[in-house]
Amino acid sequence: MNGPVAEQNRIESLDVTRGLAVLGILAVNAIYFAAPWQTALDPTLPPIAITGATAWTWALMHVLFEYKFITLFSLLFGASLVMVGGERDDRARGGVLVRRLLWLLLFGLIHALAIWFGDILVVYALTGLIVMTARSWGPRVLIVAGVALYLAALVLQHMLAFVWDAVPPDQAGAIRAQIAAVLTPPPEELARVQAAYQGGLIAALQQNVSTWLAFMSNGLLSLMVRTAGVMMIGMALFKLGFLSGKAPAWLYVVAVVLGIAALGVIGWQAWINYAARFELMHMATVGLLPNAALSIFVAIAYASACILLVKTGAHWLTRPLAAVGRMAFSDYIAQSLIMTTLFWSGRGFGLYGEVDRVGLWAIVLALWALQLIWSPLWLRRCQIGPLEWVWRRLSYAKPLPLSRNENAKGRMT
Repeated sequence: MNGPVAEQNRIESLDVTRGLAVLGILAVNAIYFAAPWQTALDPTLPPIAITGATAWTWALMHVLFEYKFITLFSLLFGASLVMVGGERDDRARGGVLVRRLLWLLLFGLIHALAIWFGDILVVYALTGLIVMTARSWGPRVLIVAGVALYLAALVLQHMLAFVWDAVPPDQAGAIRAQIAAVLTPPPEELARVQAAYQGGLIAALQQNVSTWLAFMSNGLLSLMVRTAGVMMIGMALFKLGFLSGKAPAWLYVVAVVLGIAALGVIGWQAWINYAARFELMHMATVGLLPNAALSIFVAIAYASACILLVKTGAHWLTRPLAAVGRMAFSDYIAQSLIMTTLFWSGRGFGLYGEVDRVGLWAIVLALWALQLIWSPLWLRRCQIGPLEWVWRRLSYAKPLPLSRNENAKGRMT
C-alpha cells in the first residue's frame, strides 16, 4: 500500500456506519460536557436533575445510545487495523499502522489535556498498538479472544454486581461509603466543579486535567480490556465480510432482530432503575449491567441496519452519514470544541450546569444537523477532512493532496 485508500475504493457501508457512530457518541458525551460527570450515572443529581416530565431525556440516551456507539466505533476501529496494517508480515503497511497509532496517541493527549477529559483517542491508540499484533489471526480465533476479553472486562467493570450479595454486612457500609464519595458527591463539591468550569479558562483546564487523570488512573485497564475485545470482534467481522456488506441480507436482518431484543432488556432495566429512583447500590451493582453486557448486540444491529440501508439504496440518508464517517476524526474533535465553547467560560459562554436535559438534546440535534450539512459540503471540495489529512500525511510520511483540484492536477501530470 503506497497511500490511503482511493475514494472510488472506499467501502460505503463502513463510512455510513462510522458516521452514525460519531453522531451517536455525541448524544452520550453531551451530559459530560454540560455538567459534573456523576450526573450521567445518576440523573437525579443537581444541577440538571430530571423530573417526571423529563425522565425521557435520560431514558432515550441510556437505552438507545449509552455504550452502544462507543462499542460500534470500537468495532470499526478494529476493522481499520486490518485495512491499514494488512498482515503482520507486511512491514511497509505495519509501519504505517504504527505511525498512525502513535500520532493518534499524541492527538489524543492534546485533546484530553487541552480540550476535553472524555477523550477516547488515547485508549484507542494504546489498545490498537497491542491488538494490531493479532491482525493476522483467523476470524474464529479473533472472535473467541474478543468475547473472552469482553467478558473479562464486564467482570472487572461490574464486579460488585457479582459479589455484592456475598459481602459481609460489617463491610457493606464501608464499601457503600466509598462508592457514595465518588458517585454521589455532596452539593458543595458539585457546586465547586460547576464554579471551576465557569471560572475562566485556567480553572476549567485545571478541573479538566484533574478529571482526566482520575479517569485514567481508575479505569484505564478495564476500558482497554473491553476495547481490545471489541476491536478483535470487529477485526473478525471485517475478515468475514460482515462489516463490508458481503454477508447475505438475512444475516443482517437476524442481527437487527437480536439487537431489538437486547434493547428490550435494556429498556426493562432502565424502567427498574427509574422505579428504584437510581438508588446508589442498585446502580452500582445491577443497574448498569445489562447495558454493558448487551451493548455489543445492539452495536452490531446498528451496523447491520446501516448496511441494509446501503443495500436498499437509501442515498438520501446514507450519503450524508457517509460524509460524516469519512470526516469522523475532524467531526469528533469539532464536537468537543463546540461543546466546550458552549459550556466552559474563558473560551466560551460558560453555560456549564445551566442547560437542562431537554435543552441539551436540542443542542445535540442542532450539532447533528450541522455535521450532516458541513461534512458533504467540505468533501465537495476536498478529498478528506482536515484532521484526516494531517493524520494521514504524518502516517504515510509523504505529501498527500487535500483538495480535489490538487488530485486532478496530479493525474494530468
